[in-house]
Amino acid sequence: MNIQGEVAEGYEAVRDAFVRNFEVLGDRGAAVAVYRDGRRVVDLWGGTHDADGTDPWTAGTAQVVRSATKGVAAAVPLLLHQRGLLDLDAPVGDYWPEFKAGGKEGALVRDLLAHRAGVPALDVPLTPEEAADGLSGARAVAAQRPFWEPGTEHGYHAQTFSWLLSELVLRVTGASLGSWLAQEVTGPRGLDFWIGLPQAVAETGRVGRVGAVEPPQSAGALRTRPRRNVSEAYADPDSLTRRAFAAITPLADENAPAYRAAELPASAGIGTARALAGLYASLIGDTEDGPRLFTPETTALAGTELSSGPDRVLVVNTRFGPGHMLHSPASPMLSPASFGHPGRGGSLAFADPESGIAFGYVTNALASSVTADPRAQALVRALRTAL
Repeated sequence: MNIQGEVAEGYEAVRDAFVRNFEVLGDRGAAVAVYRDGRRVVDLWGGTHDADGTDPWTAGTAQVVRSATKGVAAAVPLLLHQRGLLDLDAPVGDYWPEFKAGGKEGALVRDLLAHRAGVPALDVPLTPEEAADGLSGARAVAAQRPFWEPGTEHGYHAQTFSWLLSELVLRVTGASLGSWLAQEVTGPRGLDFWIGLPQAVAETGRVGRVGAVEPPQSAGALRTRPRRNVSEAYADPDSLTRRAFAAITPLADENAPAYRAAELPASAGIGTARALAGLYASLIGDTEDGPRLFTPETTALAGTELSSGPDRVLVVNTRFGPGHMLHSPASPMLSPASFGHPGRGGSLAFADPESGIAFGYVTNALASSVTADPRAQALVRALRTAL
């Protein structure tokens, strides 16, 4: 395997783990980047541009990162809160009156961000076209009766998080979440991450094709084996788990131009590992890309636990802050102080304020993992040995 890029002295174990991901764990094309105290210390890529192709992955190759998008998108409401434009303790209905329908008038902004809003699924799923049109999703979640009293329990809003967060940001700023992110966050820092892929970027051919893969037999014990109750929840078409992930039915083609152009902050962000790590680095300090985005108070808020315990959708114990997933056995990051988000199938990005580490991993080989992919975890374990 021809691995490109560089690692700083002391981080060679990360490179070794990255190579092993291709040799043993089935990676086809991937990249990993790490910042420490604002400086990039790992920047590696290898394999193929497309999961089913032969052209090489290059330094600028970007990919769909699925739910790792949620962590990037979560920076937007936290920045709005930091600027005094969004009150996390206010009812969502103060900003979005239609959301009060069906018994959701008590839902607070912090409930929406921490997967406590009670609307992880829809009684009538949206088609891919409706999901992407910028109108149908917000109307559907506003009209949906909650599956539990908002604020009393939590369950992963796998797809509906897109429309909940998008509409909230639109009501507060008058701009779409993707455009606000590009103007205020990623654009000024030159970070290649988009929620809503611009046509000009799409035409460059930089975005690779993702594809489903099965872990090879060489992965041995590292093959993902979910617990029986988790497997049963995903298999049952009537379970809240299946219904949450099926809020868009049929599944969208993640390689289709229309999907890539859609602003779906729960699932359709596109970017590089370098951009993911660079963004998270800016949430915890100044970086070589620009000054810090979050004040120390907002950084602390991002890692504050708002939800913990049994997850009504994922059927395991999870922890969430205001938009970010927090370190837990179900979603291991670097330390209990870490906040970020995995993407179903492999990708992972997070910040760890205690160590000054920011991490980003992107792959085009989408496995069956949901929150703890063996390839990402191998990289995190190697990184831990370097600190």
